[in-house]
Amino acid sequence: MAWQGLAAEFLQVPAVTRAYTAACVLTTAAVQLELLSPFQLYFNPHLVFRKFQVWRLVTNFLFFGPLGFSFFFNILFVFRYCRMLEEGSFRGRTADFVFMFLFGGVLMTLLGFLGSLFFLGQALMAMLVYVWSRRSPRVRVNFFGLFTFQAPFLPWALMGFSLLLGNSILVDLLGIAVGHIYYFLEDVFPNQPGGKRLLLTPGFLGLQSSKAPAGSSLTITQQSQRGPGTTGELTAPF
Repeated sequence: MAWQGLAAEFLQVPAVTRAYTAACVLTTAAVQLELLSPFQLYFNPHLVFRKFQVWRLVTNFLFFGPLGFSFFFNILFVFRYCRMLEEGSFRGRTADFVFMFLFGGVLMTLLGFLGSLFFLGQALMAMLVYVWSRRSPRVRVNFFGLFTFQAPFLPWALMGFSLLLGNSILVDLLGIAVGHIYYFLEDVFPNQPGGKRLLLTPGFLGLQSSKAPAGSSLTITQQSQRGPGTTGELTAPF
């Protein structure tokens, strides 16, 4: 049956991408069915630290709004670029990928508190896209079939598209900023004279991680099939 084929295909998706995407979809479905309310999910420091509603530290990253264009847009980009990172530069490094989520989530929560941001899923999506784009500088992206440009411009194109939809770009800027901090600490600073790798995955994650050299080539399947030094092309999900 069709649903069995979809289930089998979904099980082929790497673990972190599968878990995060499923959590986002299930959370949105629960809100749509009125099993949950967005007021139970948003980040509120008072409720977290005074009322011990600690789940809000996680659930604010899982809700992208009610079913609609914005939700499908965000979830497709989350799935696509999270998967490409996990199957590309983080292949065989699940613990490092989980740590990137934790690092980004903690930093976004702290900065989001200063900016009074209540839902940070879109910021996490922007971070994933930013890190992928900086690690795939030669890939050309076809954006909605309208524009073609190098991957590092993709986060800014998404921010401009969000602005055209009438959304605040503060969340996108937060994700880009946190993504750049991660990229600098993980890929740039260790390769500078006197630099060293500062983001060390903690052992408590209990996951096997075979380290790749810091700042190493972060290619995706399309590139590896063409050989080193060539340019691939991706099409935006719509």
